[in-house]
Amino acid sequence: FPSRLFPLREHGMNWRARPLTCQEIQAFRKSKEVMDRFIRAYKLMLGFYGIQMVNEETGELKRAENWAERFENLNRFSHNNLRITRILKCLGEMGYEDYQVHLVKFFLTETLVEETLPNVKRSALDYFLFTVRSKKKRRELVHYAWQHFEPQSEFVWGPHDKLQKYR
Repeated sequence: FPSRLFPLREHGMNWRARPLTCQEIQAFRKSKEVMDRFIRAYKLMLGFYGIQMVNEETGELKRAENWAERFENLNRFSHNNLRITRILKCLGEMGYEDYQVHLVKFFLTETLVEETLPNVKRSALDYFLFTVRSKKKRRELVHYAWQHFEPQSEFVWGPHDKLQKYR
């Protein structure tokens, strides 16, 4: 069902889901009702993953009360990673780029700092990071990932010389 809740301009795993057009995206973004539903769907999926939105204005997130049980599910079933990638891309399409940043940083923190989601780490680095539309924010997230990656010498998601100089 995420392909229906979080449509994209590209084909996904559900071959029956028709890709969105640019005109449809613009129409969705202009409709308060559609965007309210979209945010409700996003919060629903966050809850499913053990994440809670702290601030709807900024998209700030924290662990939900049931996080341990939900993270166990995330670690066990890798198909969730595809869904999260889809959600992240859709957030960008719908103009919620700040939400993208908070969700990616949440997963980088949980995988690299807290080490609670070891089976999500590769997806967070290989896919989630690169859904972020803002080049500046994406650079900041790559730098954050590099700072927390062990061993740093094996970090392949950005050039080490530039990461060392980044501010």
